[in-house]
Amino acid sequence: MKKVLVITYYWAPNGSSGVQRWLKFAKYLKEFGWEPVIYTPQNPELISYDESLLKDAEGLQVIKKPIWEPHSFYKKFTGQPAGATINTAFLKEKKVVSLPEKISVWIRGNLFIPDARKFWIKPSVNFLSGWLRNNHIDVIVSTGPPHSMHLIAKRVKEKTGIPWLADFRDPWTNIDFAGELMLTSLAKRIHKKMEVSVLKHSDKIVVIGNEMKKEFEGHDASLLSKEKISVITNGYDEEDLPPARTDPDKKFSMVSIGALVKTRNPEILWKTLADIINENKKFAENLEVKLIGKTDYVVKEAIARHGLEQFVNHMDYLPHEKIISFLQAAQVLLLPLNNTPNAKGIVTGKLFEYLAVRRPILCIGPEDGDAAGILKETNSGTVVDFNDEIKMRKTILEYYNSYVSGTLGCNSKGIEKYSRKNLAQKLSEVLNRLTLNHKL
Repeated sequence: MKKVLVITYYWAPNGSSGVQRWLKFAKYLKEFGWEPVIYTPQNPELISYDESLLKDAEGLQVIKKPIWEPHSFYKKFTGQPAGATINTAFLKEKKVVSLPEKISVWIRGNLFIPDARKFWIKPSVNFLSGWLRNNHIDVIVSTGPPHSMHLIAKRVKEKTGIPWLADFRDPWTNIDFAGELMLTSLAKRIHKKMEVSVLKHSDKIVVIGNEMKKEFEGHDASLLSKEKISVITNGYDEEDLPPARTDPDKKFSMVSIGALVKTRNPEILWKTLADIINENKKFAENLEVKLIGKTDYVVKEAIARHGLEQFVNHMDYLPHEKIISFLQAAQVLLLPLNNTPNAKGIVTGKLFEYLAVRRPILCIGPEDGDAAGILKETNSGTVVDFNDEIKMRKTILEYYNSYVSGTLGCNSKGIEKYSRKNLAQKLSEVLNRLTLNHKL
């Protein structure tokens, strides 16, 4: 049994979406000859507490070390209580952003490079360098964001010579909220320099989609070969599915899970629903939109502007084990992507859980993007561009008419390749090649 050290900020029971990828890899890797050892903070900033995730971490060796983060200062500076949860991806729950909040964003982007976890780098490198003198590890893995995890791995590799795989769940300099960080030209150069350094010095790179692979390959052809970067998507865990399916909702329910930030506001959806409601009384009686997760003020404002408040049911974070029943019961699953320059490369983790429950998916985003490619490949739904009102209306009415006739369903195919177990096997093959090449 070979061993892999996984350096990750997010870990169970933190309810962040960033937990799922490596929690599931770690769960299944032992079946393919790899024993994971997890290195993670003892006291991270919790997005939410989800005890249900702990079952997947049973039997794993988890090393936890204290981390200092500037969040306490941020909360005091912006007038938030000490126990307040800090929203990710610039989700805002109020209309007016205060001056202290704006200043805090500037500080975050320009002084905490690459991110606010930078203060964990040095103590982690010191601890792991000592720990590795007494414990054998075959491969080091870092997963980001936060990209400070990559900088820890880079320095540990320099000290130990152990091969290192850098896993990118999201882009670095090209992440969807990069424009909101108010970066100076100097900060942009530092971020880019760090990013290129990680790409250059890592022995292997794994990304979640083809667009990100193309982006990284374009940084510097002399540094990166096509063989250095592999695509391993996120996926779904068959063991998360309940033994008995939940019955479909009685209403024409359209369900979205996960945070809806302002760049993920499906304006075209709200407008189309409002138009159909005004024309079709029966549609209005049957419609219910369920938004599970935090919702940005901009999204709520758009819903109100189109007169849809009575049709929308907002629910805050739900434990992961409870979400599946909501997905199974949905008539249509909503997948709005961020309307940002990197939209083609966005492949949200929830897409694969949508696939698992086999209900029709309505994706709002680029028709030539990575998410669209997966939906077309698996015959799991329809993709509507951000501004295609004609197709949006046609798609919703087709789904609704099928719902009325009792024939609304999803004849998906080939989704098994996205099971967490199959993806863990794919990862194990990457790790095997990495160790073999290192020995040669």
